Amino acid sequence: MEPSNLVARFEERLRDYGATCDRTVSSDLAGAVTGVCAELGLHSLVIPPDLPAGWRPDGVALREDHGLSTAELDEVDGVLSGCAVAIAETGTLVLDGRGASGRRAITLVPDHHICVVTVDQVVAIVPEGIVRVAPSVLEHRSPITFVSGPSATSDIELNRVEGVHGPRHLHVLIVSDD
Repeated sequence: MEPSNLVARFEERLRDYGATCDRTVSSDLAGAVTGVCAELGLHSLVIPPDLPAGWRPDGVALREDHGLSTAELDEVDGVLSGCAVAIAETGTLVLDGRGASGRRAITLVPDHHICVVTVDQVVAIVPEGIVRVAPSVLEHRSPITFVSGPSATSDIELNRVEGVHGPRHLHVLIVSDD
């Protein structure tokens, strides 16, 4: 499948799950993150220590995660992270607990998750995604988190509840080169 078709499929699936997707170019990524924060009323974000400088928004208080407690994570409005890979067929972000993905807790506790995905990270199917994260698991013993939309669950009567097991809101920024 063509890269542009993969990205379109990925976006379509994420929107099916209730996530918001926007596209931007790498030179305007920080501006796009700033815009999302303004739109959502986010004033503070937790970020992984390895988050690239060019992703960091202006006018938003940033807290690097160096083992923040759950209580400290509850104090921030959201999280800004990257991912290890994105799977088009299932609309899934795969976080490997390393680098820009950050540790698992920072992407599960805050109410809002803004995730950056570069077009070269989008693969067609789950086995391709597994191949991409295999080194994180096999060599580094990193935990893998699969995210397909905002957190949601249903009770026995099929009443949907969002935010029980993670962020209530997922906003994905898909980034292409300039």
